[in-house]
Order: sequence, then structure tokens, then C-alpha cells
Amino acid sequence: MAHPMQKFRYCPLCGAASFRENDEKSKRCPSCGFTYFFNPAAATVAIITNERGELLVTRRAKDPAKGTLDLPGGFCDLRETAEEGVAREVKEETGLVVSSVKFLFSLPNTYPYSGVVIHTVDLFFACQVESAAGARAMDDASQLFWLPPREIRPELFGLGSIRLGVQRILQQGFAGEP
Repeated sequence: MAHPMQKFRYCPLCGAASFRENDEKSKRCPSCGFTYFFNPAAATVAIITNERGELLVTRRAKDPAKGTLDLPGGFCDLRETAEEGVAREVKEETGLVVSSVKFLFSLPNTYPYSGVVIHTVDLFFACQVESAAGARAMDDASQLFWLPPREIRPELFGLGSIRLGVQRILQQGFAGEP
């Protein structure tokens, strides 16, 4: 997978073919002086448990890591907070309505997409939902189910930050404390 800097050859401001590496995280155009910084994208992850203490888990419907376990979540959209983003992603993937969110921790990740490695900062939230009744797999999730903590195997989660986050949650318990 290519680093995003390798894919951007032309200045997005003036179109010059002289868009060059400035340092490890930016490119600069000597023609117009524009500098573009490659910062990580914000992504969210929902930790949702039911009254039995089971964790809501999805199975990925798409690559990367298609068919592996995952947690509800995804990229934040423009002009939305991370809290709004996690609530929207939970609704899109499960049909559940989030009633409250609490930030737990963040982890860096990479997400291969269209031949480019997208660097992300994954923000993990403990989420309460209005009701777990009627939950169903939708959008990026092919399957949805509840797992008791003793049956959770982090190695079955396909994305690196999710695997690490699940390990951390198991070590700390599901109490919603970082």
C-alpha cells in the first residue's frame, strides 16, 4: 500500500506538477507556495453492552478485513462532532439509537482504501442505546450479535486498533472507565 503522499503528484491549489515532499507529513508546491499536511482522519468506535454485560459485535461486510469481527463505528463526516459521528454510525450499521456517549480512549490506526493507506485516530466511546430491540446488521455490517466477555477473542477482530481496543476493554472491564 502506498503512503498518501505518493499518490498526490499535482498541487491541489494551482495544479502544478511540482508538488513535492516537504517533510514526512507534508507536501509543498514551489510554484504557488501551498503546503498540504497529511493529518489522520477521525474515526469512531462504539462499545455497546446489554443488560447481561455482553458486547455488541459486528462482522465486516466489506474490505478491509471483510468477514472479520468489528465494532460499530466509522469515519466522522465533515461538520460533525465525534459524538455525533459515533451515534450516526451506530444507527447506520445497527439501527440502534444512541442516547448517550462517553469518551474512553483513542488509538492510532491505518486503513487501506483504494490503494492508499489512510492514517486514522480511532476514538472509542462507551455508548448507551435507547433500546437494543430491533437491532439488525446494515450498511458495513453483514452480521450483528452479542458476545459475553468470556467468549471475546481479540485476535478475531480484523482491524489493528479494534483488536487493541478490545484487548484494553477486556483488561479494564466494560464499566466505561478509561
